[in-house]
Amino acid sequence: MYDSFGREITYLRISVTDRCNQRCIYCMPAEGIPLLPHADILSFEQIEAIVRAAVHLGIDKVRLTGGEPLVRKGIADLVWKLGRIEGLRTLAITTNGTMLPSLAEELAAAGLQSVNISIDSLDPDRYARITRGGRLPDALAGLDAALKAGLKVKINMVVLEDTTPSEIEGMRRFAIMRGAAFQTIAHYSLSETKRDAHGCDRPPPCD
Repeated sequence: MYDSFGREITYLRISVTDRCNQRCIYCMPAEGIPLLPHADILSFEQIEAIVRAAVHLGIDKVRLTGGEPLVRKGIADLVWKLGRIEGLRTLAITTNGTMLPSLAEELAAAGLQSVNISIDSLDPDRYARITRGGRLPDALAGLDAALKAGLKVKINMVVLEDTTPSEIEGMRRFAIMRGAAFQTIAHYSLSETKRDAHGCDRPPPCD
């Protein structure tokens, strides 16, 4: 399977829920968003069928996202179903990490291989402001639980307008110390038009 530029497509992201237990300032309004009715959310059986078809077409990496994917009831059961699809080499989840202390070992046993954990600041007050009430110790406990369970871990840090270079370098050092990979994610309005290296207008990426 190839895109219009002739690049092979091997990576599929699937949102398993629109619900989240945080209200990050760059993600949604403080009051949240209108939630889809349960009947409009893909069932585990539908997701499994989609992944099987995608793998048949050449997909070998799947990432489960949300919302916050770990709030989806029975998420470990979905991981177990997907982890047994022949030809799927990598199964990952992007999460804020706050629910990993109780789920990391079960997810790893079900077949999950890696997690990206969103941690935008190591300052508890700043973290609480960015997430609108989240607790940094909960995210760090999730990071520790994922590492203890043997999962490959990457820390995602959204770089906001007031994020300083020292904060980024501090997070990088923290990730190395904990044995995790690290990546920054640029933040800008979805309504903005960006220019690529060749000066061409392009819409913002989604990752």
